[in-house]
Amino acid sequence: MSKGLGGNMGGFIKHAQEMQKKIAEIQENLKNRIVEGSAGGGMVAAFVNGHQEIVKLKIDPKVVDPDDVEMLEDLILAAVSQAVKKSKDLAKDEMGKATGGLSIPGLV
Repeated sequence: MSKGLGGNMGGFIKHAQEMQKKIAEIQENLKNRIVEGSAGGGMVAAFVNGHQEIVKLKIDPKVVDPDDVEMLEDLILAAVSQAVKKSKDLAKDEMGKATGGLSIPGLV
């Protein structure tokens, strides 16, 4: 009986190693995947990679009003928040492909 269990264990370990390799590849690829979040009808845009790192901000000069800095701050916050959410969703989807939908704590 233990021989059968050992065979299954070997297959399990091999499968786990293959999954670990796929996860490492996906994590590396996510660094190069960029998503965009925007606010104010596209007047402010934030670009975030699959690691939830902000890589670029675009601000239309028309929304830069020295008398209303708070509005610009709100637009930037909204754009960044949207981009980070999209980035997390992207990472979750990509990891789900590698894990067959299995949720593994700490991956995303």
